[in-house]
Parts: sequence; structure tokens; C-alpha cells
Amino acid sequence: MKAVVMDSYGTPDVLRVADLPDPRAGAGQVRVRIKAAGLNPIDAKIRRGEFDAVYDISFPGQLGNEFAGVVDQAGAGTGFSAGDEVIGFVDMAAYAEYVVVPAENLTRKPKELGWETAAAIGAVGQAAFNALRTLGVTAGETLLVHGAAGGVGGVVTQLARARGVMVIGTARADHHDHVRSLGGIPVHHDERLEQRVREAAPDGVDAALDLTGSEGAITVSIAVTRDKSRIVTLAAPQLARQYGITMMFGTRSAETVARVAESAARGELHLPVARRFPLSQAAEAHRALEAGGRLGKLVLTLD
Repeated sequence: MKAVVMDSYGTPDVLRVADLPDPRAGAGQVRVRIKAAGLNPIDAKIRRGEFDAVYDISFPGQLGNEFAGVVDQAGAGTGFSAGDEVIGFVDMAAYAEYVVVPAENLTRKPKELGWETAAAIGAVGQAAFNALRTLGVTAGETLLVHGAAGGVGGVVTQLARARGVMVIGTARADHHDHVRSLGGIPVHHDERLEQRVREAAPDGVDAALDLTGSEGAITVSIAVTRDKSRIVTLAAPQLARQYGITMMFGTRSAETVARVAESAARGELHLPVARRFPLSQAAEAHRALEAGGRLGKLVLTLD
């Protein structure tokens, strides 16, 4: 099979397409012919070697943790059959034509959901669901989201608004209309951020979620949030320890992916796909991933 590999840590230029042996599904496993794979910021961090202490990578190493595709091999006891359309997750193996995963890593793709959206929504959807569960926000409360125009931030904003939560979302000025379209109140992240948040929520906010890793976002959150225990970051473990706030490491489950996919299929949840790249342009996709400044997710297409 064709797969993107890296022979060392480094810039996007370390990524190349290689021929690897086709994987085979054993008992309890399913092989999926991948149609599309989502890209996430952690992919670039792993490529740069920032998670070397977490993942034991032997080179040539692979990348990618979310995908959508068609089952073409199913081991005994999986409950899946060849031809089933699925969404799944895996550790560093999704930038490839095929992937083998445990059956519990898969959920069935709603027919209304396109391949690219299905591939892109799992990781951000799970992070968003887990963040809202950790924050415990309920109807009538106010949530401050740093990075509300991003993938996770956009899903959090939509899910929170559906629960009757007021969302104040930080975003760059040219993304304010997008935040408004999701139901949030946009504020610009600059030296006047605390004042802008207080103008939007004079009594303060009930909870805050940082998706940017910015120290300024965290210090403003501490200043405006009534209960410090309800401040969560997904992006800054060192700052979380320094300021005594919660660093969230979410768990993944096919059940949560299914809930996200069903919401998207019903039109209740929208996640734009910003750009599409063929597998052969994985390095270019990573350059776009690191450049930022986009609305929506990046995906690799294999169809």
C-alpha cells in the first residue's frame, strides 16, 4: 500500500510516500480502505519530535489519527462486514491507503455525511464533547472559548449554544463573522481582551476553555472566570501546572464519534473543510497545517 512516512523528525520535508506491506486484519480487527484522513495540530508536533517521550516511534514512522473509509476485511467477532462505510481513529497510521484497527475504534458512517467531513470531524468532535463534559456548562451559563473559530472551538461553540449556553469566543478580526454564524459573540484577542470580555459579560463568565496555548488567554480567563476550577486548557500543559488550572487529556471512543457524526448528519453541527490534499502532497498539507489562519479542517484524500 501507499503510505506517508518520515525517516526522522523535522520539517514537513521529512514526509514522503512509500510502499509498505498491506496490513491484514486478525480476530477482533477490521481493515479499512481509507477514503479520507483528517489532519490535526498534534500530527505536526509528533513530526517535529515534540512527543518523543510519549510515543515510541521507530523510523520510518507514520502519522495520522482519524479517517473514514470502507471495510474490506473483517476478523471474527467484529460485527463489521466488507463494504461497511465507517469512521475511525488510530494512533499514527491514517495517512495511508489501508489501516487495521480494533473493531471498537470504528463507528458506522451516516450516509448523509461526505467522506471528507466524516474524516475530519472525529478528533475535534471528541475533544469538544470531552471539554464540555469536563467544564460542566449548563443552560443560562456563560462560556469563554479561546480559539472559537478553530476546529475544536467551532464545535464547542455550536454544542454549547445548543445547550443554551452563551459563548464568548476569541478570534482574529476576519473570523468574527464565522464565530457569529456559529452563535458565539466574537471578541478580538489583543491587549484589551479582558476589557472586551467584561463588556460582553459584565458579571464575569462561568467557565473558560483555552484552545490556543496562549499565556494571555489563560491569565485573562483567571481574571474573568468566577471559579478557577472551571478553567480548562487543551493546549498548554506547562501553563496549566504554572497557573493551577485543568489540563484536559481526552479519551477517545467510537460512541462519542458516533454522536458527533449523527449531529453533523442531521445538520446540527457544521465543520467546514478548508483544504484538500492528495496523499502525495502530505508535506504541503503539513505546511498549511503549521501556517494556520484558516477556517475548518485540512484533509488528505485517497479516493
